[in-house]
Order: sequence, then C-alpha cells, then structure tokens
Amino acid sequence: MCIDRRRQRGLTLIELIIFIIVISMGLAGILSVMNVTVRSSADPVVRKQSLAMAEAILEEVLTKDFANPSGGYAETDTTNCSNRALYDDVDDYACFDGAPATAVIKGTDTLGAGAIAGLAGLSATVSVAATAVSTIAMKRVTVTVTGGPDTIVLSGHRAGY
Repeated sequence: MCIDRRRQRGLTLIELIIFIIVISMGLAGILSVMNVTVRSSADPVVRKQSLAMAEAILEEVLTKDFANPSGGYAETDTTNCSNRALYDDVDDYACFDGAPATAVIKGTDTLGAGAIAGLAGLSATVSVAATAVSTIAMKRVTVTVTGGPDTIVLSGHRAGY
C-alpha cells in the first residue's frame, strides 16, 4: 500500500513545540506587564490620601489666629503635643516638628468623630517660621506628610490682619 504524503494534514511535533514556545513567550510578556501595573495601581490612592491629609492640616493651621489671643492657650507640652483641640493660634502647631519622634500628627489623629484606619501609616510634621512678604509680617506654615510612596510638602502663609 502506497501512502500519499501530499494529502496528510496536521502538525508535526517540531511545529507544535515551536508554537508552544512562541505562545509561552508572548504570555510571559503580557503577564509581566500586568504584574507591574497591578502592583502600582494602589499608589495613586495612597498619594491622594497623603495629599488630602496635608491639605486638611494646612487648612486647620491657617484658620487659626496669627498671634496668641489675650487669655488664649499656649502650647507647653512640646513632647506629646497632646492638646491640639485647644490650639488657637498658628504658633501652637510648631510643637509638631518631629523632634522627638512622638511630636507628629498621626494619620489616625483626626479632630472628627472617629479615626480613619486607612491613614494609619501616615504622619505629618508642621513647621512655623516668621517671615515678611512686602514688609508685611507673616508666618510661613509648612506641612510635611510622610509614610506613603512620596513625601508631600505643602506651604502657606498667615498674616496678622
């Protein structure tokens, strides 16, 4: 019996192995790109939370009086900065300078009704420095939030008008 090789159809073993290798390389490339994308997809959320925390603290500080009002509160506990709810002027926040390490605003230390658990890894320091802008006495407030993928630094000025 004579076999006609022209009519045979299908793949040889070598063609099948080459096909599997090519497909495997393509899948490996696609999966490695997806791995990088998925791993870094949460970073914008943490960055946005850090920025929101910095903005909230800066706004809190800048809404206080330029100088201590008569009979006002003066922060004396520079180790723990424990009386934040009583702060009534910008200089009271200078105790959150990060020295010692407990002198920071933790992400969970909100002045609202409850702590925000997602901010537990964040902490903020506040720097208050006297400055002058066009001969007007001002205080420059700088808020630095750390703990996320980036360090967020926001600054603002408070004048005594």
